[in-house]
Amino acid sequence: MRDVGAGRWRRIVSQIGRSVAVWAVSTLTMLVLAGILPDFQIRTGDGDSATRIAVTAAFGAGAFGLLSALAWPVLVRLLLLVPALVLGLLVFFLNGALLLVALRLTPAERPEAAPETAVVVAAVMSAVASATGAALAVRDDDAYRRRLYRLADRRGTARPFGGPATPGVVFLQLDGVGHDVLARAVQKGLMPTVAGWLGASHRLTPWRTDWSSQTGASQLGILHGTNHDIPAFRWYEKDTGEVMVCNRPASAVELQRRAVERTGDGGLLTVDGASRGNLFSGGADEQALVLSTALRRGRENRSRAGYFAYFSDPANAVRTALSFIAEVGREIGQSTMARMRKRRPRVARGGLYPFIRAFATVVERDVVVAAVMGDMLAGRTAVYADLVAYDEVAHHSGPHSRDAEKVLQRLDRSAALIAKVAEHAPRPYRIVLLSDHGQSPGETFRGRYGLGLADLVRAGCGLPVPRRARRTHSGAEARAAVRAALRRPVEENGGRHVPPGRHSEPLVLASGNLGLISFPDVHHRMTREEIDARHPALLTTLANHPGVGFVLVASEEHDGLVLGAHGAEIPVDALDERDGKGNEHGGPLADFGPGAASAVRRTHSFPHTADIMVNSWYDPAEGEVLAFEEQIGSHGGLGGAQGEPFLLAPLALSAAVEEGEELIGAEHIHRVLRRWLRECNGPQVPLEAPRDPSGQQAA
Repeated sequence: MRDVGAGRWRRIVSQIGRSVAVWAVSTLTMLVLAGILPDFQIRTGDGDSATRIAVTAAFGAGAFGLLSALAWPVLVRLLLLVPALVLGLLVFFLNGALLLVALRLTPAERPEAAPETAVVVAAVMSAVASATGAALAVRDDDAYRRRLYRLADRRGTARPFGGPATPGVVFLQLDGVGHDVLARAVQKGLMPTVAGWLGASHRLTPWRTDWSSQTGASQLGILHGTNHDIPAFRWYEKDTGEVMVCNRPASAVELQRRAVERTGDGGLLTVDGASRGNLFSGGADEQALVLSTALRRGRENRSRAGYFAYFSDPANAVRTALSFIAEVGREIGQSTMARMRKRRPRVARGGLYPFIRAFATVVERDVVVAAVMGDMLAGRTAVYADLVAYDEVAHHSGPHSRDAEKVLQRLDRSAALIAKVAEHAPRPYRIVLLSDHGQSPGETFRGRYGLGLADLVRAGCGLPVPRRARRTHSGAEARAAVRAALRRPVEENGGRHVPPGRHSEPLVLASGNLGLISFPDVHHRMTREEIDARHPALLTTLANHPGVGFVLVASEEHDGLVLGAHGAEIPVDALDERDGKGNEHGGPLADFGPGAASAVRRTHSFPHTADIMVNSWYDPAEGEVLAFEEQIGSHGGLGGAQGEPFLLAPLALSAAVEEGEELIGAEHIHRVLRRWLRECNGPQVPLEAPRDPSGQQAA
């Protein structure tokens, strides 16, 4: 008992000593800044006593520290009411305001600081105080653990050290990082942490996505065990008249509800799990920044609760805000250089994009990593987190660009930090890295041909298109095909075609290099025969366009048809993969590699598959596709690296697949991850307990 008491007193004395040291360093920092910055002055009554000046600085630094500890969490609560994109900017001004208040509380004559100078002084002092506290805690494991708890805001949920002996698992998703990108980054020395794991403790396995190679389909399958009826990132549902978009909160809620209803269980994380930064919850009780719960008003499940958990520490807020501003400047500089050097391919990167990129690569990363740290320190059994930084940058800069490589380096550091924190967790952890899809490079469809997919569809239907599109080679060919199919000139009225029927115009949606065409006025999936009767030239125009790889359409005669150039028509049931090229005789799927035929057949069976599914051209030699969106790194369809993500798991876990077996589809990944959790004596899925449609355990 005496030893326990002595240890407690030593910890108290040590903590007081560190607090005094941080206070002293903060005071010194304030004095130095007062000597450097002309708009920041620490004045005393007589103006000439060094001791009085030092005492004034000490009072100011102490008041600022207390206000940061007491008032800052309240201010951050209010910040949750503002859009997340401006959060990084507001923390600077609020931190500066706290410093001005602290200076006014000093007993001597009031020090002076211009508002803009106060922002700088507060930022520097917060950063220095944070660095000093970290340095003093480095040699004290207990102090280091407590600091980690504070950074992750898990003081109230932390479990005692010496927790479960069974290991927990952290699934860290590097959004959009393909198997090829990871291998290249390791080879170039960009990801030393991952390289170290590959050489000693982890096993790398490639896997193949479904036709819809995007986060919505992959993550729903991984977390909830099914991605049935997810034909693309966005699609039109005729029975409801709604456009579903995977990253729209209302759509995410509905997709998760359907998945839970189909599988009968809440998801991969239903027992003692945490979901961080994901589209879907996986049935986790602990959630932060989860899109499918963003519409809820409950305090625990509120989408922005994760922001409070991170930004309640003013040092976190300042550090992230500084990085946010630096990233905005970095993107503006990089895009300017790309324009000046006339790099091709290139897409517009102005407007709000620099701020969106900074949010994805800085704010979202920092908040999610801190949340994962907190989950590990709390001893949670299973954590699944998504880091979206690479995917966002690769869309606009290219998957192999220098911009994207810089992001990979920072993601590697995040993985290293998580591995370091695992050493201080109350239970051992196995860290699994995985991706949901890759990205395929290539210029945009519009950039190559001068018109978008929607323009081409309208031209093929004989509908009016923009004048610039009519002047392109593709637009002229489409209009000529319409004239030939109708055996008469297209009827025009002042340059505007009058279509038959009020609601006959097609709805064209794009998901990377996958296009979806629907006719809203027809309440069932149209067949090839019905489409030909209404728009005789449309399917021929699409299938023969050099930017189109193949077209999928329903058929009265063959159930489904894959159409290609030069009149190629192959029934879906006749697609063959025996030669590894998608069809025994080559055909439209020949270049898309193994698995293309089964992926097309599966999507054809979905209830909400579009009337016409269009996959862009693919060059197997260069690995390039043509995105129907304005992206030079894209994913969503078939073709190249976008369909080849990776799974990197510890050797302590069983192999994902047997030798010679392929890992195909997100649903297969779900089964593998579930098996690994069982090997760790983690959550048992499916559960017998009933679940409501949101994936939460029923009361």
